[in-house]
Amino acid sequence: MSSEVYDCIVIGAGIQGSCTAYHLAQKNQKTLLLEQFVLPHSRGSSHGQTRIIRKAYDEDFYIRMMEESYELWAQLEREAGVKLFSRTGLLVMGPEDGKKFQLLKASLQRNKVPSTVLERHEFSQHIPNVNLAAGDGALVDTTAGVLYADRALRAAQMVFQAHGGVIKDGQKVVNVQPGTVVTVTTGSDVYTARSVVITAGPWANTVLSHTGLELPLRVVKVNVCYWKEKVPGTYSISRHFPCFIQLNPKEAEHDIYGLPSNEYPGLMKVCYHMGSVTDPDERDRQPDRVEVVGRYIRRCFPGLVPEPAVVEGCLYTGTPDRNFVLDRHPTFRNIVIGAGFSGHGFKFGPVVGKVLCELAMGQVPSYDLSPFSIQRFQDHQKSAL
Repeated sequence: MSSEVYDCIVIGAGIQGSCTAYHLAQKNQKTLLLEQFVLPHSRGSSHGQTRIIRKAYDEDFYIRMMEESYELWAQLEREAGVKLFSRTGLLVMGPEDGKKFQLLKASLQRNKVPSTVLERHEFSQHIPNVNLAAGDGALVDTTAGVLYADRALRAAQMVFQAHGGVIKDGQKVVNVQPGTVVTVTTGSDVYTARSVVITAGPWANTVLSHTGLELPLRVVKVNVCYWKEKVPGTYSISRHFPCFIQLNPKEAEHDIYGLPSNEYPGLMKVCYHMGSVTDPDERDRQPDRVEVVGRYIRRCFPGLVPEPAVVEGCLYTGTPDRNFVLDRHPTFRNIVIGAGFSGHGFKFGPVVGKVLCELAMGQVPSYDLSPFSIQRFQDHQKSAL
């Protein structure tokens, strides 16, 4: 058993845990970051080279958090000396009269997010090699772009260590014993801390079970698909092709999103924003479901071969309302939880890390966290009775 008592132990070294640890170390908190797998790994939700970063949300609270998240990503870029972001814009397409498209459009205008509405007659001039579906509107969040995910994760961990933080990987947590000092037992050691932050992604409920808490989290495996450009460079980041989100595609009940070709030269990342329910420890046994995206590509992206060239896996851990969990444990106030990032949390990493750090240090959080409370699940259950 380690004799030293840490100020905080963070369980889970994905982007949320790594950013939390980074903020704690910046505040001179003696911090230990534990990870069950050997780093780097591709078993969870934070691997892969790219993610979309955007302010295009229909909830004001997400837009406000993203304002600061952009600033904090830029700060991490400067500290790490690594480029983490390329601005490409985000093209949003969807039924013009549909609720989702109208809510998003109104939200961008209300929050004064720099954006452009593309009229149908000018669409192909601005966005070549994309067929805008009949009845669809289009707008561009011009602040958006591509986050270099693997690079961002490494940067947060590197700066955390530069501030004196300790990372121990290959340390699967097997018990969390609450108390004034929390005891965290792994397969090979025992650690103690005045506070603990649990950011265990798909394994959140596994870790929380030791504290008598279960959250309504659903883990799904999503297929991350890359599609070959018929003419290399057609949809490339170097030609300033934007990221995109297709709301309410004709082919499916969930959105489809994509990023310009970058990490695999000549291949564009286009994915269905949903997957099959899975056990995170059995994820490799899940079947691949890519035909929905193939049908969409055949209709809307004529410059791509409609058969995936590469299919990788990623796990989403979702809540019923797709909002995060950022809260203290209802019984043990020195145990803090960040969970349920629902496939859209990576871009929030630095601001989520800041908030979880504040909770762990007993400070008043920078944001109203009521949309992210654990209590909302109990309230919903009561209202459903």
